[in-house]
Amino acid sequence: MNRLFNQPASAATGHSAQLFGAIKGAIGVVPNAYAAIGSNSPVALEAALSLDAALKEGSLTARDIEVVKLAVSELAGCDYCLAAHTLAGRKAGLSQEAMLLLRKGEATGDARIDALTAFVRTVVGTSGTVPVEVVEAVRAAGVTDPQIVDTLLAVASITFTNLFNRVHDTVLDFPAAPKV
Repeated sequence: MNRLFNQPASAATGHSAQLFGAIKGAIGVVPNAYAAIGSNSPVALEAALSLDAALKEGSLTARDIEVVKLAVSELAGCDYCLAAHTLAGRKAGLSQEAMLLLRKGEATGDARIDALTAFVRTVVGTSGTVPVEVVEAVRAAGVTDPQIVDTLLAVASITFTNLFNRVHDTVLDFPAAPKV
């Protein structure tokens, strides 16, 4: 159940209304998470949208971005982001089986996805300096230094929405992700 201020996107005014109009024009609907973020802070919503737009211009493929977002969302336990990015992952070419395996941190059979997932799980799930072996392993799987930096940007992006949805307890408007 929603915990923070929340209003329908159709009731928004000002900057929030402009952002909601752009989202609806782009994807046909304003997802509940975006509506709630924008209802409270159009600045935060604009920053989140800008970050995701920058990722699309970066060195990662849509599939890579969804691998990162699914791995982080699983570690965070964000049911909303897991649902949204399971749908997006499917659109980016990830199989249901691969998504379940990477969420568990198990081998998918794709060395690059597996190394990227292991890298992300280490970065997010530990503190301190990331061991050099972890960086070398992701590089050995073909992930370039610019892609490593863009992976960290994707982690930052999904961490914000994970945190927001966990605090707000955003109501799902996507099919729930399968449990792992």
